[in-house]
Amino acid sequence: MKPKQKKRGQGLAERLEEFSERAREGSREHIQENIIDRLPNARRVRLLILEWCLLIVVIISLALTQAFWYQQSYSVQAYVDGGTYIEATLGRVNSLNPLFATTESEKVLSKLMFSTLSTIDYSGHVGLGLASSIIPDDTGKVWTVTLKDNLKWSDGKPITLDDVIYTINLTKDSTVNTAYASNFSGVTIERMGDSLVFALPSAYADFDSTLNIPILPSHVLADVNPGQLLEHNFSSNPVTSGAFTSNAMQSVSSEGERIVYLAANPYYYKTTPMLNSFAIHTYNTTEEIVTAVATGEVTATAELSSEYRSQLPDDLIYDKQTALASGVFAFLNTTSSLLNNVSVRQAIQKGVDIEVIRSVLGDEYALDYPIVNSELQMDEIPAIPAYDPEAARTELANAGVQGQTLRLATINTGYFPELAEQWRIQLEALGFQVDLSIYDPGQDFVVNIIRQRNYDILLYEVELGADLDLFAYYHSSQASAAGLNLSNYANALIDDLILSARTTMSATGRAAKYETFLRRWVQDVPAIGIYQVSLVYYYNKNVRSFSEDDRLIYATDRFVDVEYWAVNRAQKNRTP
Repeated sequence: MKPKQKKRGQGLAERLEEFSERAREGSREHIQENIIDRLPNARRVRLLILEWCLLIVVIISLALTQAFWYQQSYSVQAYVDGGTYIEATLGRVNSLNPLFATTESEKVLSKLMFSTLSTIDYSGHVGLGLASSIIPDDTGKVWTVTLKDNLKWSDGKPITLDDVIYTINLTKDSTVNTAYASNFSGVTIERMGDSLVFALPSAYADFDSTLNIPILPSHVLADVNPGQLLEHNFSSNPVTSGAFTSNAMQSVSSEGERIVYLAANPYYYKTTPMLNSFAIHTYNTTEEIVTAVATGEVTATAELSSEYRSQLPDDLIYDKQTALASGVFAFLNTTSSLLNNVSVRQAIQKGVDIEVIRSVLGDEYALDYPIVNSELQMDEIPAIPAYDPEAARTELANAGVQGQTLRLATINTGYFPELAEQWRIQLEALGFQVDLSIYDPGQDFVVNIIRQRNYDILLYEVELGADLDLFAYYHSSQASAAGLNLSNYANALIDDLILSARTTMSATGRAAKYETFLRRWVQDVPAIGIYQVSLVYYYNKNVRSFSEDDRLIYATDRFVDVEYWAVNRAQKNRTP
């Protein structure tokens, strides 16, 4: 570097250093003069300082409030995809094949995993499921069914008309012996182009409700012997068509308690569910379910009646209650040696104080007839005979049945054990010896008690359906092991009335026929009504389950909108 340039750089550095020193000295003098020297004067203006500080705090607070309010005005807490919903159910899971579903746990799993041709919609009426149309001809004896487009099983294979044909024929196979068999007795099914044609032996105005049956995959099961279907691997790991598909099953205890894990089915015909997974935790007793709900071990349950509300925390659990089209009856076996005499059944009818028996119930509605109260739209409803124990005992003595042993059977769930005990007390007061048996619900109970009619009186719940039809429970053709005529009731006039009502399209004409039916039903006493079943659903307040606007016919109809159930929430912007 040249000497001249070096000297010029040194001069510049000296001037910068001199300027920096003067700035530091000026700042020091300014702080000393305007702050430090004036601090003693702050005491005299301390109120003014405090006011300014408070004003600043207020301005900042208002700014923050405005920012928060503005954020809330365009965002909202909304349910989002993901998470697991856990429901507690009662009863064991012996099979995931929906045709063999008998316990509440199995029925719930069937509804979650398998779709049906027709289904109960949000209004409680029969709507379309897998079917795109279900159309009768003018006679009501021929019904044509078509399927929706692009339906798929959970393994990605298409759902076809062959699957429907396979399932219907399977239900009619006597070696399978399913609860759906009676619905298709005498019905033939034929493929015609892209449709199926069902030919009925007689007109049936509500045949579309019969098609509310889970469809099975023929590409998996067609080669399986029907008699070995229950033992097939499908019963533990099925291919499904519902909102969820099988994922895993975990045994929790040696007493049969299990957790069945389901995963969202991406091929579900409605839409992929918001939930990632759904778990069914089975329990053996209601007390275990109460504890599970109260502690948050499960998300929800439909297995507890209203009497358990006080045992659940109000700050954690909500509940909603709705009446179902189901009823609990005492079915009197009209073919048993003790009750085949109508006068004996009539004596029991008037000798049992039904109001005392109902006293064990919660908020359930009384049900006197085999028709739910909302369907009793008739000009004249026959009266139930008044309670008269003295007259009843006299009639039973005249019939020579006092002192004989009466077999009373029911299942160990809900109100049934308490109801059975009340029945036992009252029947013994009439002079009977009572052999009370309480069974665990399940396939063994169905096979050994229901199908064999191994009882004199059975306390049991039956589903009365979305449309009024008593064929399954009181037509003589259903008084068999495969049928649901649990009273083994046979009456030619009743058979004619039921069949005639089935083919009558006019609501007024149908009501007139059922009015006549009810008069004979009250007189012959094949059953005694106890109560209409209500669904009480307890659920965690932070989740979304079925809409309270839904009208439920069956308890499992709560899953009609399961694709929109959710457990996760997040802040999301509002749509403008």
